[in-house]
Amino acid sequence: MRVPDLAVIENGAAIVPEDIALEIYRRICRTRTFEEGLIKAVKDGFVTSPVYLSSGQESIAAALSVAVPGPVIFAQHRCHGVYLSYGGDPVKLRDELMGLPTGTSGGRAGSNCIQCHENGVVMHGHHGLIGENVPIAVGYALASKKSTLAIFGDGAAEEDYVLSSLGFAATHRLPVLFVCEDNNLSILTAVETRRSWKVSKVAAAFGMEAVDLSDDPWTIFLKAKELVKKTPALMNIHTCRANWHVGIGTDGPVEWDRFLDVRNALKGAGLWDKAQKIEEAERFCMEKVWEQGQLRRLSGK
Repeated sequence: MRVPDLAVIENGAAIVPEDIALEIYRRICRTRTFEEGLIKAVKDGFVTSPVYLSSGQESIAAALSVAVPGPVIFAQHRCHGVYLSYGGDPVKLRDELMGLPTGTSGGRAGSNCIQCHENGVVMHGHHGLIGENVPIAVGYALASKKSTLAIFGDGAAEEDYVLSSLGFAATHRLPVLFVCEDNNLSILTAVETRRSWKVSKVAAAFGMEAVDLSDDPWTIFLKAKELVKKTPALMNIHTCRANWHVGIGTDGPVEWDRFLDVRNALKGAGLWDKAQKIEEAERFCMEKVWEQGQLRRLSGK
């Protein structure tokens, strides 16, 4: 059942330390405001390649990046939020989306193949075959024994090599935290139409800890800190994408808006004055990023 409070810890914003709550919100705001600038850039014709937006799903990457710092990341195609939350340079991401040689892949890969190798972050981008990042992540964990984060969507969960990768990781007790960003849609087809099983139950049957929860960032933070010590483990996180599978359009009202929910939670915890300043600072920063990008495009440099 898709509800915004599935397994959510009550008053989580007040339970986690104040600096943690505000840092998670800063990372949520960074992704949200970057994506707002990207949407405008698409409308204005400065970005013409396909885009896979993280709008609506920002809280997952933001909370994970604070709870699980420093893993080697194997991300899927909807990964702007993962890149930004883990410390990727928004200018390099902007340039990649604009097809410039200073982008994350020299402007050649675009939105669905974002990688990061700066600021101490190691993030390998998606390659186009849905879910292929999961077996690659498992192979990396097998060879390196390093903390590994594999992020995929509910559609990718249905690929046979994803399920077999879960089983392999469980058998060999590999240090992989699997995260399914479950927005209930494979392009436009809902999970209940596509399958009768849950990826969390499959993972549990393989012998790993697995949880289903909604995308409340405080709950994700607390649960991820617990599960990363027990890997392999899986988090199936129910969330709502705000825009189309690819592109800037919308399919109608979302089931819930976690960004607004987080704002209200911070107000309830007495943190709104500080949180509002954080949001304003991130918005100003990301507006400058996109303004400079447009100037660069117009100047031809």
